Amino acid sequence: MLARTGVNMQIDADHSRAISLEIGERLGELMRRDAAGELPARLRDLMERLAEADRETSPSLVPCLEEMTQQAPIDPEKESSARESFDQQSA
Repeated sequence: MLARTGVNMQIDADHSRAISLEIGERLGELMRRDAAGELPARLRDLMERLAEADRETSPSLVPCLEEMTQQAPIDPEKESSARESFDQQSA
């Protein structure tokens, strides 16, 4: 509920996200315009590190097609013992 007006508003996740992005963009513009050189040195260093990290490519969490299709060689001894173990459990 909004304190001043007493209006109870419900917004969905898409609109909430859009509002948050817009606020972030506007704050970013204000920060660049108003405080371009006025940031404390530590904060400026952290912002530069964050920008560098954004430019770096991170490793993919999804395996490439080659990794997915590569199969380890099958050891006939292990395969037969696994099959025997399965057959014993099924019986």
